[in-house]
Amino acid sequence: MDFKFAIGQRILEALNGTLGDPGLSAADIAAALEIPPDTAMGDFAFPCFKLSKALRKSPAMIADALSGAVTADFLSKVESVKGYLNFFIDRATFAEKTLRAAEAQGEKYGSDGSGAGKTVVIDYSSINIAKRFHIGHLSTTAIGSALYKLYKFFGWNAVGVNHLGDWGTQFGKMIAAYKRWGDHDTVARGGVDEMVKLYVRFNEEAKADPALNDEGRAWFKRIEDGDPEALEIFNWFKSVTLKDAERVYDMLGVTFDSYAGESFYNDKMQPVIDELKAKGLLKEDQGAQIVDLEPYGMPPALILRSDGATLYITRDLAAAKYRKDTYNFDKSLYVVAYQQNLHFRQLFKVLELMGYAWYKDCEHVAFGMVSYEGQALSTREGHVIYLDDLLNNAIAKARAIIEEKSPELEDKDAVARQIGVGAVVFFALYNNRIKDIDFWWDRALNFDGETGPYVMYTHARCCSVLAKAGETAAEPDFSALSDPEAQEVVRLIGQFPEVAKSALERNEPSLITRFTVDLSQAYNKFYYDQKIMVDELPVRAARTLLTKVTRDLLRTAMQLIGLNPPDRM
Repeated sequence: MDFKFAIGQRILEALNGTLGDPGLSAADIAAALEIPPDTAMGDFAFPCFKLSKALRKSPAMIADALSGAVTADFLSKVESVKGYLNFFIDRATFAEKTLRAAEAQGEKYGSDGSGAGKTVVIDYSSINIAKRFHIGHLSTTAIGSALYKLYKFFGWNAVGVNHLGDWGTQFGKMIAAYKRWGDHDTVARGGVDEMVKLYVRFNEEAKADPALNDEGRAWFKRIEDGDPEALEIFNWFKSVTLKDAERVYDMLGVTFDSYAGESFYNDKMQPVIDELKAKGLLKEDQGAQIVDLEPYGMPPALILRSDGATLYITRDLAAAKYRKDTYNFDKSLYVVAYQQNLHFRQLFKVLELMGYAWYKDCEHVAFGMVSYEGQALSTREGHVIYLDDLLNNAIAKARAIIEEKSPELEDKDAVARQIGVGAVVFFALYNNRIKDIDFWWDRALNFDGETGPYVMYTHARCCSVLAKAGETAAEPDFSALSDPEAQEVVRLIGQFPEVAKSALERNEPSLITRFTVDLSQAYNKFYYDQKIMVDELPVRAARTLLTKVTRDLLRTAMQLIGLNPPDRM
């Protein structure tokens, strides 16, 4: 039952019967309903300030007049307090309607299916070829994957794109290094680590012999020109990198529909450049070609360098057009760090100037920086935490905790993997995405704090309760869920559809992450304060149903953010 809409209808009926037409629909009134900060003030509150102008009465007078006129069998009380109309839902009815709705909808509970027939393209992770997958890619990968799942949950056709960093002079340098000092078998065995060694050696040797840089540029030119040997080595480097990255993606449960990276757009940029010229948008500036964005408060967008080389924005313009032509998206999201804010403002403005109305459907989903136990990450200084090392350490630490706390547990390795990986992902998604993350082991793997292991343990506790309770034919006595502890759990369950929708509209997975903590805390308080396995079967049935819905909703919410919770811990 949609209590908000039902209350909106009752308010509208009462207004029409007493004070007159407010000029609002029941849906408008329902949308204006608020949830009081304290349940002692009611389950929902309507601010009568919104009606003052139309009805020419003070909010307090409107609330007083309506408090006796709004009635419904699902309402236990309606109060007028300082211009607010506070509604108290009958506790048993609230529990029954909420839990039955969640139970009936199952894993779809919380989705309104509003994305049916729509397509979203999500650009995330976007690792660099010939470099190890490090913790700096954790945020974009976790946020992007969570959004991919969230959009699918709401019925969207989601297209996940890993826009590989696979273009630039560095790849010519890598080939030059490989041709001088590398061999196929060593790189095949050593993978990305061996490629990095070659690249580091090249840069060291180039300090003493700058002519090496010319050799690197020449190899990159051969890539650009489609030279068979250069392309063969270049594509092999890509396949070795992706094979290495797939191990990490498999651990995280992250997938993509496209790996079209920067090199994919090499032959798609010239038409964009020609179009910019044809539309009078390109200007020459000291030999370079730019789009002047000064009238819009931005520095110029550099499209071609003076030597004719293209830049990121040139490729991103080609990519945006290709994605629109290929997928006909309704939304295109770029999950990229906030340092690129200006780049995306420029990109979207150039698309607008080109006359593409769909520029409005493109959005930069920015996020903060990642540091590790108080230290900034720096490749040059050698302070890099590789993501597979981080995940494997998390799994090992989770395994040690299991050995200490639950030595009799079956499938310890599988559960340790679920807990360890889940702890890392949860930590990355717990705070608002724009905030910087400082990863600490003791916080991420804590079983008592606001962490992934705590939420997963609550899920496992629900599974344990349900296993002990077994099946009962008794009809639930929903009045047994009238206590404050049970009502708080019911209230949170009832709020999940709004939380999920808000997470979708704001592209903010942390709202789901924090919801799992709130629900876990509320359920654990209920678990400790109210006995579930009582002799009265209708009471037991009601409390068991509350446990079942909590378990199922925790699982749904955790899966949306990329966690795979174990049934036992």
